[in-house]
Amino acid sequence: MTRYPLTPTGWTVSARSSVGPFATHVTWRRADGGVTDWASRAHRKRTSRLAGHAAGVWWAPWRVSWWIGVLFAFGSTCFFVGPFPGFVELVGSQVDGIVFFVGSIFFTSAAALLWLETINAQQGPPVVSKRRFRAVSFEPHRIDWWSTGVQLVGTLFFNVDTFHAMQAGLDAQAYDRLVWTPDLVGSACFLVSGYLAYAEVCGGYLWSRRRGLEWRIAAVNLLGCIAFGISAIAAFWVPSSGSVVDLAVANGFTAFGGLCFLVGAILLLPESAGHARAAASA
Repeated sequence: MTRYPLTPTGWTVSARSSVGPFATHVTWRRADGGVTDWASRAHRKRTSRLAGHAAGVWWAPWRVSWWIGVLFAFGSTCFFVGPFPGFVELVGSQVDGIVFFVGSIFFTSAAALLWLETINAQQGPPVVSKRRFRAVSFEPHRIDWWSTGVQLVGTLFFNVDTFHAMQAGLDAQAYDRLVWTPDLVGSACFLVSGYLAYAEVCGGYLWSRRRGLEWRIAAVNLLGCIAFGISAIAAFWVPSSGSVVDLAVANGFTAFGGLCFLVGAILLLPESAGHARAAASA
């Protein structure tokens, strides 16, 4: 397996934090005797070919990471509003289904940009040569490659799930095949992705002393992934009863998950601005 991140010629690794085979934090001793620290999440945010260095927190459309936060915020809002009983009664089930589907499209758009941001990051510190723009890559030695890739796959399952959920008159067998199964698989992908993103920030499997902004983002997103997983289980269709396991639980945890993702998306904006300032001053 390729060693990641790449160590520049003349540098030596003095400390390294890993989760399984994946490096999350590295400290190098440079050839000149100085020290350089590297962190997986911060590295891709600052060195990706899609990273913008312009200032601005709440309005920065020239920065791709800003768009990632905004698109996730719109999608999260749809999943937060859609499950409320008062909302479906106000607009009708058909429109409510469209809200979920639109939310899933926003999720996929944001996840696609996040994937592109990740695979277009440098292989190591700034002294390592930059790579050309890529739309796909195969880098199983990177924890962020897995996290963002699995998340993108999960959003595609949500696209399928929410599209079929708009259809009326599905019997129990069709519901399980067209709606519940993609929902469960998509939620499982989100859980895997959310945990890997959390571990990437922590530098370990469970807990971390690093509790800055990026930790709060990863933690609240992981909480949202857990809520979506509970919602998917509660949404299983039981043919004998002619209904899902527990509709109230499914709706409640979907809304709570959407709220968690919304908070995480909003927090991405100041994080993005901070990384842009750090990259511009480097």
